[in-house]
Amino acid sequence: MEYRNIAIIAHVDHGKTTLVDGLLKQTLELKHGEEIAERAMDSNDLERERGITILAKNTAVEYKGIKINIVDTPGHADFGGEVERVLGMVDGCLLLVDAAEGPMPQTRFVLRKALELGLKPIVVINKIDRGDARPEEVVDLTFDLMAELGATEDQLDFPVLYAIAREGKAFKDLNNPQEDFHELFDMVLEYIPQPATDLDAPFQMLVTNLDYNEYLGRIVLGKIQRGKLKKGEFVQLMHKDGTMTKTRVVQPFTHMGLKRIEVDEVYAGDIVALAGIEEAQIGETIADLADPEALPIITVDEPTVSMLFQPNTSPFAGKDGKYVTSRHLNDRLKREVMTNVSLRVEEIRPDEFIVSGRGELHLSILLETMRREGYEVQVGSPQVIIREVDGVKCEPLEHLVIDVPEQHSSKLIGVLSERKGQMVNMEPQGTRTRVEFKIPSRALFGFRTQFLSMTQGEGIMSHVFDGYAPWAGELKTRQNGSLVSMEDGTAFAYSIWKLQDRGSFFIDAGAEVYVGMIVGENAREQDMNVNVCKNKKLTNVRSSGADDALTLIPPKKLSLEDALEYISDDELVELTPHNIRLRKKVLNPSLRK
Repeated sequence: MEYRNIAIIAHVDHGKTTLVDGLLKQTLELKHGEEIAERAMDSNDLERERGITILAKNTAVEYKGIKINIVDTPGHADFGGEVERVLGMVDGCLLLVDAAEGPMPQTRFVLRKALELGLKPIVVINKIDRGDARPEEVVDLTFDLMAELGATEDQLDFPVLYAIAREGKAFKDLNNPQEDFHELFDMVLEYIPQPATDLDAPFQMLVTNLDYNEYLGRIVLGKIQRGKLKKGEFVQLMHKDGTMTKTRVVQPFTHMGLKRIEVDEVYAGDIVALAGIEEAQIGETIADLADPEALPIITVDEPTVSMLFQPNTSPFAGKDGKYVTSRHLNDRLKREVMTNVSLRVEEIRPDEFIVSGRGELHLSILLETMRREGYEVQVGSPQVIIREVDGVKCEPLEHLVIDVPEQHSSKLIGVLSERKGQMVNMEPQGTRTRVEFKIPSRALFGFRTQFLSMTQGEGIMSHVFDGYAPWAGELKTRQNGSLVSMEDGTAFAYSIWKLQDRGSFFIDAGAEVYVGMIVGENAREQDMNVNVCKNKKLTNVRSSGADDALTLIPPKKLSLEDALEYISDDELVELTPHNIRLRKKVLNPSLRK
């Protein structure tokens, strides 16, 4: 069978997963009662809730007798490790660009990786039905970006399609719109090269992804570089350290639509899944038993942000979690590193781990997943990973793009300049302004909430790692101190009401608190110890009925990302399956002074 292997790459929210939905709907013959859900490839609960792709996943469709393997990739810079890993499996890519927004920071990142691997892109200008769409201008901007990233003559001679992925349409000519994706499929067959398929050579495949099945155990995924493989055949698993393990393939699978199909034999050029190879890790090679030869190991960019992970030690530890010890935490982090290639875990002490990743979102998704699995954990504030380059102390730098209403731009430029940002470009776009900055990664911790309130929710910001630069000096990002509980017990409406003018609260009346727990944000710079467990003293004169007049300002409910952005170096976030609490590292107020 002939194959084409393509990845769909783009900035977040430019329509990758929606495009895959359309491709599946137009090629699969569904049986009675079957249907393709919206964003079918986002199978993980967190992906569905947040509307983002976190894990790269593959599917396949058949068109004119040719099997097209499609890999849907994440758009967030924090999950760049997923993108880098899967681009090695494909022979070409569809680069999606929003017809209004144009190329964004993550477009630059994924495109650079694709061009370095020599992939030929097909540019798809999506969302051309938007009122502010400017398709021709966006094609020119995409060409300029490719030239800037060092694309070859062949790569710069890219074909262009215009699409409304939501409606299942893509066409070459803006003046001759089509009603389906047939022009896109034809272009894939014409421009994307067929993978090399030497079926008689010794078998060779690189493990690029791992999955798990309760009945079959570990499943390895990857593209077969050469040869073929039968069910039950023995192979050599070549480890990263040069050692080899003889192992047997229990069941090979191939993909069609959203299903894995059991087959007796798989062939070079196809993206397949193999069950039975229990010890395989990402980046290792599965090779022929008699003539094993290793493929180059996958390399991904290094992490830039780290956090301290510990088992929960607060007075409420163990109340609602299933896994609460350091052994549980250690086992879970070791398991995560196997599949999450851009994550690093370092054990400092038996109950303390430094976990490093691509950004706050990368680590917060891991924490949210662990929380839902029943883990209790407490984590410190995010820290950037500092390196020494030629004897100079350097820190990670971000390329930040903000798109804001014109009236907010000057105020934001001032705030970002205070945070050591350097403006590199500014261009008006109608009633909005687009500003680009080079800014230290740590300057963006805790900035998103401030950004949204400054732009009244109308601003768009996105950033991508841009390399290391000399340390920019001290930076103060948080202006206010915390309100810290000085008593154990239940918070009363009366005491919260009395303290409302001192700051804003994170807890409701009736919440259980402990000494050292952060219950709100102080209106001033210093921390302040408060007693929220003090009730109104009742006498013959002071009746409880007067409490009806208490008007409490609704508390500010912090999400996991908000909590991680808020805490300072002497504070921790305590995570359990049902609660997110903030606390001081040292709970006793007299020991904190």
